[in-house]
Amino acid sequence: MTRLTLDFFHDVVCGWCFNISPRLRKLAGEFDLEIRHRTFVLQDSPAQMAAAFGSPSRAKTVILGHWAACRAASDTPAAFNIDGMRAARFDYPHGLPAALACKAAERLGGQGGHWCMFDALQRAHISEARNITDSAVLSSVAADCGFDIGDFALALTDPATRRQVDSDRSLARRLQVASVPSVIVRETGARLVNGPLEDLRAQLAANLRLVA
Repeated sequence: MTRLTLDFFHDVVCGWCFNISPRLRKLAGEFDLEIRHRTFVLQDSPAQMAAAFGSPSRAKTVILGHWAACRAASDTPAAFNIDGMRAARFDYPHGLPAALACKAAERLGGQGGHWCMFDALQRAHISEARNITDSAVLSSVAADCGFDIGDFALALTDPATRRQVDSDRSLARRLQVASVPSVIVRETGARLVNGPLEDLRAQLAANLRLVA
């Protein structure tokens, strides 16, 4: 079977990414897919969160409204812990610390390490209402993924890791990516439309026919 290469642009704080990631995992087992994980941080600081939403409380209210829409379209709606995040005593997290954690995991464990970290951080954020801007939470999740905590801490704070996050942003700009999730088939240039598993499967099959 012809291999397809997918660039998967995502942000840990994105509920739609939470929906598509397990679908892509399943499809990777059905098709010969090379999935390249690309960080794409929507807001990279509390200041950007305030600029985008007006205030921290407004940010949480608006984003949890998005979560409700994501939950309605999810294969696992109970995984969206909206009440837990609403009650959490921290502002809604911005995505940069988690993106750095994913890139640190990638440096230590390749694309598989990145995907493990991404999915685990999304569960911590969306299902467990944990503060993924907290370095202790990042370290705990890294340990759950099997990384040595010392090695992870070094990779997390290495300036080269931030450069990789910036490199993904530059690639997104070249490919005209403006939102997440964005999944681009490198061989055809097609952008998959996020939706149910069967729709994604049909889109991949159509792309395979184009390159066969």
